[in-house]
Amino acid sequence: MQQLIGILFHFIGGFSSASFYVPSYLVKKWSWQTYWITMGCMAWLVMPWIGGYLATPDILAVLCQSPWSALVMTYIFGILWGFGGLGSGLGLRYIGLSLGQSISLGLSAVVGTLVPAILDRKIGLLVTTLPGGIIVLGLVISIVGIVFCGYAGVMKDRMLTDDQKKESVKEFSIAKGYTMAILGGIMSGCMAIAMNFGKPIATAALDTGTASVFVNTPILILALGGGFTTNFIYSMIHMTKARSFKDYKTGPSKTLLRNYFMTALSGMMWYGQFFFYGMGETKMGNFSFASWSIHMSSIIIFSNLWGLWLKEWTLVDRKTRIYLWLGVISLIISVCLIGMGNYLEGMG
Repeated sequence: MQQLIGILFHFIGGFSSASFYVPSYLVKKWSWQTYWITMGCMAWLVMPWIGGYLATPDILAVLCQSPWSALVMTYIFGILWGFGGLGSGLGLRYIGLSLGQSISLGLSAVVGTLVPAILDRKIGLLVTTLPGGIIVLGLVISIVGIVFCGYAGVMKDRMLTDDQKKESVKEFSIAKGYTMAILGGIMSGCMAIAMNFGKPIATAALDTGTASVFVNTPILILALGGGFTTNFIYSMIHMTKARSFKDYKTGPSKTLLRNYFMTALSGMMWYGQFFFYGMGETKMGNFSFASWSIHMSSIIIFSNLWGLWLKEWTLVDRKTRIYLWLGVISLIISVCLIGMGNYLEGMG
């Protein structure tokens, strides 16, 4: 039962992550960097502290009692994850929500699942136990689903004219988009590694009276803070070159108010994915490292559903949409299998 609750938390987080970029479509007259770093301030600086204060009796005591090495390594891998978030964000910018998320998050799922398993010396459980074997099957099927989604994107690229592509994605560029999505996906897996190095922080949170379901929340202050560092430097460089700081005060007050509101909403939804991911990970038992794959798969599922809703696939043929749905269905099956493996492990 605990594993099913964990999967539910991962799906809530997945929906939050898949939806975070949707409000950006209502942000007008701002450069992409203006939107991105403003969203990041809410997601990576403000919300982690709010979440920490709400979820723990004394967040400062938790951080002070945590080993210095855990704080540093969590922050470092947060910086590396920041490169991934930046690359993935640029992937969304150039090839759209559904395809960009499918590629970057698919690669992230593999990296973020296997590396923590190796660090925890649990990789052997995947090949020596029945629950582990079921999880491996789920991972393989998730890769198949990612391939289907990616191939649907390739078919879409070949089929549509440049003008048709830009009807749904204004700055469409297949070369830039795939490059950023692939690099972003690999580096995004560093968040799972940061969470792994942050386990002593979670232990300190538990020792100070934090409910077990919220013990991962303090880790996000360091991990997301590292991500903010990377993105802040990048955004400041580009905003200085483009002289886009004026975006914050130029234009009708109604437009500015909407931009600030939608950007803040994006940031809260971005943070929400990791808040619920941290909750879900506490419910997954010995195979908690499989949480990242469940989380990523759920994001891809909801991202493609949003892509259909936003009409990113309207102009493609039936065959392309079949490949897309095969990918989505494969990912749903993979989540079910990974959840089943965790459930059987819990029963044992």
